[in-house]
Amino acid sequence: MIGYPLSIQICLIEGALPELFAQVTQSGRLTTADRYGILAALLQAETLTDEERFAIDRMLFAISRGRVQIVDEVSAVDSEL
Repeated sequence: MIGYPLSIQICLIEGALPELFAQVTQSGRLTTADRYGILAALLQAETLTDEERFAIDRMLFAISRGRVQIVDEVSAVDSEL
């Protein structure tokens, strides 16, 4: 039997990046789920709006300046409970 590579399609929910940007900016934390959201957006880079590109750029800038921490939590919602 010949093995075929798995094809996984990652799709970003429309309008999710501005919401993600607001949540990350407010909490100062980038969770695992947030990173997967950014990954999904980057995999669809040709369809990103200017606003979505700006949101990704600002999150990366905030990380580089130490304003946002990368954490190994699944979700910011989990840490608030």
